[in-house]
Amino acid sequence: MTGRDDVFDVYQEGRRPAGRGAWLLLGLVLIVGALVGAGAGYGLARGAWVIPGAIATRLPEPVAAWLPKGAPLVPPELEGYAFELLDPETKSGEATLKVRLLDKRVGKPVADALVYAHRLDMAPDGMPTMTGKLKPEASPGPGIYAFRANLAMEGRWRLSLAAKVPGETGTVQDQLVLKAVE
Repeated sequence: MTGRDDVFDVYQEGRRPAGRGAWLLLGLVLIVGALVGAGAGYGLARGAWVIPGAIATRLPEPVAAWLPKGAPLVPPELEGYAFELLDPETKSGEATLKVRLLDKRVGKPVADALVYAHRLDMAPDGMPTMTGKLKPEASPGPGIYAFRANLAMEGRWRLSLAAKVPGETGTVQDQLVLKAVE
């Protein structure tokens, strides 16, 4: 025998073959994993479960379109509020985005809401990881809320907004799409 074979034999002597218990444990883990995966898929397919919005916005558009859409968690009293862009088309680069929060029930803007921007990204053009910086600015008029934005390139941008309306419980949330042009 050569020296190399001696090393192999010593290595093999230290190993024991897997026993029946190890194989049973492995089989059990695989079966449980398959059942959990099938159950999760079934729950998603029938709409019993939804993917949280924070995760769904980071998924590729084809995958997100395939997943079931959950019912919006908007209290009924907040369904009468909506955001609207004052300028749906703006120049790329540094821009001021102006939005209005409307109370659709009375047709008037809401002047005293706390409005903040969550995110600015290019998800409508299939690039949700392409984000822009946002900074709140002073209101140019009653019921109008402004944000300084950096629209780095031309295309469609999604502006995710939220607002706390005095006297109402919950948060008004909306996503608006604007277009940056040269």
